[in-house]
Amino acid sequence: MIRAHRIATVTATLAVAALTLTACGTTSIQEAEGTAPAASSESCAADTTKTATGPVSLTDGVGRKVTLAKPASRVAVLEWQQIEDALTLCVAPVAVSDSAGYSTYVSAEKLPKGVTDIGERGEPDLDTLYAAKPDLIIVEAFSADDDLIAQLEKRDVPVLATLGANAADPIGNMKSVFSMIAEATGRTERADAVLTQFDEHLADAKKKVAGADLATKKFLFFDGWIEGGNVAIRPYGKGALFTALGEQLGMTAAWTDEIDKTYGNGGVDPAYGLAQTDIEGLTAVGDANLFYSNDDTADSYVKELDKSAIWTSLPAVKEGRAHAFPSGVWGAGGPLSNEQAIDAYVDAIAG
Repeated sequence: MIRAHRIATVTATLAVAALTLTACGTTSIQEAEGTAPAASSESCAADTTKTATGPVSLTDGVGRKVTLAKPASRVAVLEWQQIEDALTLCVAPVAVSDSAGYSTYVSAEKLPKGVTDIGERGEPDLDTLYAAKPDLIIVEAFSADDDLIAQLEKRDVPVLATLGANAADPIGNMKSVFSMIAEATGRTERADAVLTQFDEHLADAKKKVAGADLATKKFLFFDGWIEGGNVAIRPYGKGALFTALGEQLGMTAAWTDEIDKTYGNGGVDPAYGLAQTDIEGLTAVGDANLFYSNDDTADSYVKELDKSAIWTSLPAVKEGRAHAFPSGVWGAGGPLSNEQAIDAYVDAIAG
């Protein structure tokens, strides 16, 4: 579930052969030099891709020039997608924002031991952040004049700003963020292998669902939370990452609200493609197939859905076409989170 994005108050198992092929030389280097916690995934333990060592010069997601004398190895990461990305690249961050939240809602990559928690996303504890001695701070932003960037640039540690989201090309932006972090950390060879694997995973999924006999091709993915004792629903509209994945698999987005820059007034926000409604608002999609995030927290909104007569009367619910994704499939994640989502769609459509 996407919680508290800065714009609003808001399992895929890799094939063994692919893991061996893409599996991180950086792990042993980091452990030997004591530069960062060791990346702990099996793919990184077996990784043989090379890490670049020369100077880095790139333009980040908001148009800023970032130069490094050598690829970063002690990265501090302030958003969950970028935490996942760094771990997939076999670069274990020395510091992250909201490690507890990440570990609750993101299952694609597990945080290793020894990573410093620096507070809430977008509002880091600066003393704790700089005490971790990062050589690069990775943030999420939408413009170069972001207040957080300005605050961080007052210190000598370089800042890499990745574009938060792009509703015009959500899958492309997910890949771009991943590749940018790879370039900054010298892990482009690893990134290329992972993205090739993602493309192959998606292509294979398309074949699996090509002959599926769906009652309707219309679909909606949503997540939610409890607010003031009520269930708040966040539909994923056009431009949302998981909507784009469903469309790639041959379905048609059912949430058709127009973009509304104010967000929350019935429209879809222009960056993430997300809307906001309540359980009754789900009736707007008629007989569409429903997919939704799941979590096993004490305040899970999913526990309240079955108590609602509106929910149980929806055509998709009555006909067994409402499918909960496994918990921990993060709706704004990197390649591996998106492979998890692809698998969840395939299991529901063709399982």
